[in-house]
Formats: sequence, structure tokens, C-alpha cells
Amino acid sequence: MKTSPLASADKNILKPGIYISSINEDITTYDIRMKEPNREPVLTNSALHTLEHIINEYLSKTEFADNIIFFGPMASRTGFFLITRSLSDKYTVELIKSAFKHAEDFWGRIPNASVNACSNCLEHNLPQAKEEAKHYSSIIANLTKSDLEYPVETEEE
Repeated sequence: MKTSPLASADKNILKPGIYISSINEDITTYDIRMKEPNREPVLTNSALHTLEHIINEYLSKTEFADNIIFFGPMASRTGFFLITRSLSDKYTVELIKSAFKHAEDFWGRIPNASVNACSNCLEHNLPQAKEEAKHYSSIIANLTKSDLEYPVETEEE
């Protein structure tokens, strides 16, 4: 089994950003890291869940919808994974930026948050999700393709 770049990333210095977690032929997994691991409070379940709904709905309506395989939360609640097919890093970074800007500006009924569409429709928090999206948008605003590598463990001298 191939080792993912995430396995060698130094979690002690990992900052919020966008990272390439793995590449397998034309499929790329992006780590959308919103929180510093083990150093800052994780996303609440309700904010994470709401962001998942808003961003999934947004991604499904973009011109790149056919290139999106999966968008979902990390079990650690420090961010999300986005899996794409045949989509360049440049387009993906811009897509992530626009998705979080959309979530930041979103008002209205949370997409697919009904009893029939969601297995946990009572656990949502739109104001908190918007605040998290706004904070993350400010972090990634100037991020480019060259910022997508994880920080790696360094040898102690």
C-alpha cells in the first residue's frame, strides 16, 4: 500500500490550509485543514455538519460537479477531505475558495436538512458554520498551488 503524504506530515506544525493528501492516477485527495491538530478546538459537530451540507450542494452545481467524487468531514473534526478526478490543483484551490466563500455568505434553508434527506437533521448550526467558513476563507484567500505540500518531520540535529 502506498504511503500518503499525510502520514509523514508533522502534525506539530500543521497549520490550516489546503494540502494534497494523496494522488492515485487521475484521482487526488485534498486535505482541507481548518484547525491546527491537537492545538486548537475542533469544529463542533453542528458547524461541521452544516458546512458539509452547504458545500456539497454548492459543489454539485458547479461546472466541475462531474469531477467531484467526494466531499466530507474528517473524523478528527479538523476539516474536510475533497476527492477529485481529472481536476487540476489550480482549479481545485479556486473551487475550494469559492465553496467556502459561498458558505460564508449563505443564508436560507440548509440544503438537504430534512428528515427524509438527512440522518441527523436536528444537528445543524448555520451561524456557527458561517463563522467557521469566514475564518477559513481568510486563511486560504492568498493560497496558491505552491502551498499544497504538507510540512514534514524534520531531523533533530
